Amino acid sequence: MILGGSADANRLVGALARDPRINAVLSYAGRTENPTKPPIPCRIGGFGGVQGLVDYLRSERIDRVVDATHPFAAQMSAHAVEACAAAGVPLLALDRAPWQKQRGDHWIEVDTMEQAVAALGATPRRVFLGIGRQQLELFAAAPQHSYLVRLVDAPRAPLPLPQVEIVVGRGPFTRANDGAMLRRFGAELVVAKNAGGEATVAKIEAARDLGLPVVMVRRPATPPRPTVTSVIEVLDWLDQAVAPMERGV
Repeated sequence: MILGGSADANRLVGALARDPRINAVLSYAGRTENPTKPPIPCRIGGFGGVQGLVDYLRSERIDRVVDATHPFAAQMSAHAVEACAAAGVPLLALDRAPWQKQRGDHWIEVDTMEQAVAALGATPRRVFLGIGRQQLELFAAAPQHSYLVRLVDAPRAPLPLPQVEIVVGRGPFTRANDGAMLRRFGAELVVAKNAGGEATVAKIEAARDLGLPVVMVRRPATPPRPTVTSVIEVLDWLDQAVAPMERGV
């Protein structure tokens, strides 16, 4: 089973769809309203906590689990560690490396989104929120700022921000387009989660090009677990499980 929710998960699913030896199922939270249909069977929604995940692993006779969730899906990752240990199912995390500060970057690093709100300061500023929709309500505590928000899906209800513009788009994004977007808005500051990877790094590169500060939210902690950083390494791990079966071991 692949616990999805990241671009890496999508690449892994594409590779597994071409491997007839592996019967894979993708599970994801379903926060995106119109996700791209995966080329393998999928389930949408939570499991009902750790015990629900244990029950699923046992009832579906899952042999291995790959945690390829978003780096900020800390609760799901913690549940996966606990449930796989209880069910006796090997777990491997596909966790891409975080972005590293480069020459020309001006990062204000914080540990939580609440700290990111505080880091904006009291003076009104024009702020690009490249954080998704889950924690936007926190920025209502700083109504003096004007916000530009990029979302995968158009919101069905007004956002909880008094001064807000919305851009709807699905990554991967380009450095040139994100630079043009920030210039059009007149952005003075960017807020981002340190997700790593290539799909959304364009906003960080564009901020560097424009000399804009970035309030960078560090990743939450996750329990210790076997971890790799590439799809190839996951495929090798799965191949090691399949090979003995092919030999009849």
